[in-house]
Amino acid sequence: MANYEIFTDSSCDLPAEIIAKYDLKVMQLEVIINEEPPVLNCEIESKAFYDRLRAGANAKTSAVTPGFFEEHMRKTLEEGKDILYLGFTSGLSVTYSNGAMVCEMLRSEYPDRKILYTDTLCASVGQGLLVYHAANLREQGKSMEEILEEIERVKQFIHHQVTVDDLFFLKRGGRISAATAVAGTVLKFKPIIIVDEAGKLSNIGKVRGRKSSLNELYDRMQKTQRLEVLPYVFISHSDCLEDAQYLADLTKKDYPGTEVIISDIGPVIGAHTGPGAIAFCHMGKTVKGCLE
Repeated sequence: MANYEIFTDSSCDLPAEIIAKYDLKVMQLEVIINEEPPVLNCEIESKAFYDRLRAGANAKTSAVTPGFFEEHMRKTLEEGKDILYLGFTSGLSVTYSNGAMVCEMLRSEYPDRKILYTDTLCASVGQGLLVYHAANLREQGKSMEEILEEIERVKQFIHHQVTVDDLFFLKRGGRISAATAVAGTVLKFKPIIIVDEAGKLSNIGKVRGRKSSLNELYDRMQKTQRLEVLPYVFISHSDCLEDAQYLADLTKKDYPGTEVIISDIGPVIGAHTGPGAIAFCHMGKTVKGCLE
């Protein structure tokens, strides 16, 4: 059995059963709702969270603290195990830099242990897809070094196609103006968003109507997919399972050998997207965000 642990953080939005199956070490970001005390992402039930957002609650998030990283990583090292950390994109959070800082500090304290880490430049189930791939490689007996090399090779090819239903959450986060949110809502425009090469969100277009936005995500996947190399499609949703299932059914019909995994968009990501967001992630033949 491999003598190392795979660390990630709760922005990966992996289902609880996958986290348990592979014994992944998931460091928790926090969510602050209205003026209530911070709560760990894992302690919030997703549907109840989105119901509160629909009712007008305001949610903010905070990164995994260095202290949280240190506590859990030190425990692993004290058990005589090594660490591979695959972090949430630095383009959206300081979580990765906090984790990397702790990794460097612990390296000096534990010179006989190996600590490897990388910025995935991915978010939600794009990050989750990479972590899942790493976990499967560990099951196959791959070393930490081999897994890190593979993650570095593929991470810029993990496409994230995203759409949201409520533009006012993007407005509140500064992604679009109030005028754009109002006009888009009246005209029923839905944005098409990607996670780009820098690990940041980029709004690359819009379509009219919810069904059209879902079909656009699927069309982009068909143009860029390389599922014969990495046969996983991950779909995450913020309390809109029916829409996620629609994309899953299309994928299973057209690509029957592909593993399709649906999960919730957790409160940390969902605080910024609002209810009704869909993320559709897969490996592509082009650098992420590019159609050709």
